[in-house]
Amino acid sequence: MKPASGFSQAIRIGSVLAATLFATAARGDVIMDWNAKADAIGIEKQLLNAPNTRGQAMLHIAMFEAVNAIDRRYAPYKLNLTTDKDASREAAAAAAAYDVLLALHPDKKADLDTALAASLGGIAENQAKAKGIEIGKQAAAGVLAMRENDGSNTPEDYRPATTAGVYVPTTIPIESTSAKVRPFALVSASQFRAPPPPALTSETWTRDLNEIREIGRSVSTKRSAEQTTIARFWFFTGPRTYNAIVRQIATNRKMDLVDCARLYALTSIATADAFIAVFDAKYAYNLWRPITAIRNADITSNPATPREAAWQPLGTTPMHPEYPCAHCIVSSAVATVLQNVVGDEVGEIALTSPMAAGVTRNWTRLQDYSDEVSNARIYAGFHYRFSTEAGKEMGRKIGELTAATQMRGAVADAQQKR
Repeated sequence: MKPASGFSQAIRIGSVLAATLFATAARGDVIMDWNAKADAIGIEKQLLNAPNTRGQAMLHIAMFEAVNAIDRRYAPYKLNLTTDKDASREAAAAAAAYDVLLALHPDKKADLDTALAASLGGIAENQAKAKGIEIGKQAAAGVLAMRENDGSNTPEDYRPATTAGVYVPTTIPIESTSAKVRPFALVSASQFRAPPPPALTSETWTRDLNEIREIGRSVSTKRSAEQTTIARFWFFTGPRTYNAIVRQIATNRKMDLVDCARLYALTSIATADAFIAVFDAKYAYNLWRPITAIRNADITSNPATPREAAWQPLGTTPMHPEYPCAHCIVSSAVATVLQNVVGDEVGEIALTSPMAAGVTRNWTRLQDYSDEVSNARIYAGFHYRFSTEAGKEMGRKIGELTAATQMRGAVADAQQKR
């Protein structure tokens, strides 16, 4: 399958951006540079969101563990690494990132070799650099060992519902095994599973189905031009939809290398767990999408939701069950982690989308960013309002848990008091 033109353009832009970042490593932050490299690989390979976020969580945990071992400012994630305080943090982060990405993408070795050489090129050849590289390699090895046999290689075995001899569409839904992956902060994939969706004869169902019938249809007269733009803007998903926001916040707050590593690690952990959790709920409840519900509304015994045989949403419906909203849980988890670290008011942050050429969305509050994502899925005809609210609530809980339990501060003070 050939990628859409928007994604082809994104691949070219991502590759140029990554090359530029590594060419100017002395002026950039090594954490952000390797994050951009991971994003570029994800674009090029068109990675699904759950495996992409798993890899990025591993990448950022390894970089955090490496630099935090040198400047022990926070509790480690799980590794108990030690090294001299004069070890190069930049070298440690680069070595950790390289080893993790190489293990995940061995076919990209030549590209990663070039990136590592550029990343390490501005660091003086001395013992500090050697020690940094060594602790970075230890961090990567520890994280890779930690995630071995974590369920990410579970074979896909989705069974289409049918009766003997009756045709059903042969496209297999995606991410059906994502909930099998061991979470990073959650106790289990179902820890914060949303309650069941409303009954098909309930007031909530009737209200929300009829809302999306009107505002989410492809030729809606109720959806404004701006709402249509917002819907199309958020057709793109995954780490690129929030990494740029994390980058802007870290840059605007002038975070040093350790704090930047922690911020990326926290958001990466929360988003990886958000995808694990949402696909657990999606395949547990197996709720039909609006296009299916509206075209089959005559079988629900609800006269307030009439059937429309030719109803179409604004965009192409994602190939997995509806409830809860995945885009919503992820943006809410990101916003919640960031709110816990820097607060809700963040100055102006901006984002562009390969799915909406020439459009830039801006926010000054993280909650507004999260709410826009949720509304966009209604405007697009993909999700009922109750599903967006359930996704946001799950994301909030995952973000709160991540911020409260992972990489907490004041470790140095505690050690000094012993």
